[in-house]
Amino acid sequence: MQPYLAECVGTAILILFGNGAVATAILAKSKGQGGGWICITLGWGLAVAIAIYAVGRVSGAHINPAVTLSLASIGAFSWAQVPGYLLAQLIGAMIGSLLVYLAYWAHWGETEDADLKLACHCTAPAIRKMGPAVVTEIIGTAALVFGVLALGKVGLGAPAEAAAWTTAVETWFGPLLVGLLVVALGLSLGGPTGYAINPARDLGPRLMHALLPIPGKRDSDWGYAWVPVVAPVIGGVLGAQLFVLLQL
Repeated sequence: MQPYLAECVGTAILILFGNGAVATAILAKSKGQGGGWICITLGWGLAVAIAIYAVGRVSGAHINPAVTLSLASIGAFSWAQVPGYLLAQLIGAMIGSLLVYLAYWAHWGETEDADLKLACHCTAPAIRKMGPAVVTEIIGTAALVFGVLALGKVGLGAPAEAAAWTTAVETWFGPLLVGLLVVALGLSLGGPTGYAINPARDLGPRLMHALLPIPGKRDSDWGYAWVPVVAPVIGGVLGAQLFVLLQL
């Protein structure tokens, strides 16, 4: 059970720091209000790095269903473990979202814009056109998975591969490089959709937005919710297959 628990904890850490950065930048009367996109992308990149440092040796720190499915598609992860990983990631994302809600308890009522409250949980397109949003998420997640594989074994893979963390470079620099990759993705491709690039990262907090007693909240935008779930899976698999095709 340790790998599954680690995936749950790692994904909770990801959402706590990532969505926490969003809440800091946009919720009313936050000391970080107005921090902007740079602060948000840095927050997400550091969130990824911290999560990998925390649980990489135990589970490989997929912390993303698209990564899990992509690795399984190229034979780098056991399909038998996929359902458990996906469930653990979803639960972890919900827990992380709950923690953000509690940390900013005093600010939900002070924030009048319901769209901002939703944005602290899940993504939405800047221009509401589903086709372009799907394309953006596919490209972003393909770049994520391809980039992670190109950076080498940094704790991603089957739990048995955690021995790859024995070298100093992989232990100390690998997770940071993946975090910087996420920052780069946010700065370059995050504008159109908010770069979910992770089904659990979007779906888990979206579920919590629907369930939590957030004052003045809007609907949870279920009409868009399928995009950050389906498109990242497609993109991740394409990125992994391209990496294998090029034999890098």
